Amino acid sequence: MNNTDKVAALVRLRKYLASDDDTLQTAKQQAYITNGWFTPDSVDTAIRNICRYYLDETLLHNWLAAYPAAGAQTPRTVGIVAAGNIPLVSFHDWLCGFVSGHRVKLKLSSKDTVLMEHIITRMGEWYPELAQQTLPSEMLKDCDAYIATGSNNSARYFEYYFSRFPHIIRRNRTSAALLTGEETPEELAALADDIMLYFGLGCRNVTKVLVPAGYDFAPLLQALEKYAHLMEHHKYRNNYDYNLALLLLNSSPHLTNGSILLQEADSLFSPISVLHYGYYQDAAIAAAELLAHEELQCLVGKGFTPFGQAQQPSLTDYADGVDTMQFLGSL
Repeated sequence: MNNTDKVAALVRLRKYLASDDDTLQTAKQQAYITNGWFTPDSVDTAIRNICRYYLDETLLHNWLAAYPAAGAQTPRTVGIVAAGNIPLVSFHDWLCGFVSGHRVKLKLSSKDTVLMEHIITRMGEWYPELAQQTLPSEMLKDCDAYIATGSNNSARYFEYYFSRFPHIIRRNRTSAALLTGEETPEELAALADDIMLYFGLGCRNVTKVLVPAGYDFAPLLQALEKYAHLMEHHKYRNNYDYNLALLLLNSSPHLTNGSILLQEADSLFSPISVLHYGYYQDAAIAAAELLAHEELQCLVGKGFTPFGQAQQPSLTDYADGVDTMQFLGSL
């Protein structure tokens, strides 16, 4: 398939994912049964963002225009080790492999197999010539290159096993927000999405906010109440109760609106149901320090990633800032 054919295939996939097809709805339900974090709302949000930001025909053509050699080089076999923290988190890596024309061996996380396997199967049914281009695999042997996403611990193993091959190794990442205290209610409501979508499990979820001295947290806590319904989800509720108990037992100062806990802490990473915060004296210095942090995926705030868009990455928002298409084109 040439690039025009590939874009046409992806646009067809977009229409399918946006449809009420019974087979697709069954796959969504099975994804939730397999992983309780993948609620219908979370799955629908992930699919909606993929359709809007990854599978739009104009966006795809503009994206591929920056890679004129995509698909022209000799096909290689690329092994992809996928994460499973949010629904269809491996879609962008698969998409890059698909448009690059390489053979993809895809090792899916046990937490996120149903939806990606459904998409791959559907594409193979529509286009039999693609059936062997992507193969879900448990063992990634005999690959020419690797893209692996995992924890800091698993990354050490990836570095050991894949060191002899071209590779991209991704480690733990998270996101932060820089607030001034002058945010509007609408901006804080959008920030609540950045914090709470997917229960905060994504690397683009904001897990820490930096605020000026004397910051009033009341408007932020009020904005976060739009996600009070997450307390009806037993997994989230268990995390909230557990973390609240720890704070109370340790007599640790904290704030809460009854559905999320705010705790002052140095770490960028926070547990599920907890948002860390810290204070700054100079906004420019604080921003520079955050942007230099090797564990930061994106920074939300005025002049940075706009409020509400952390979980709406574009085709060129490559994980960890490493251009996947350029990597695949260099093989």
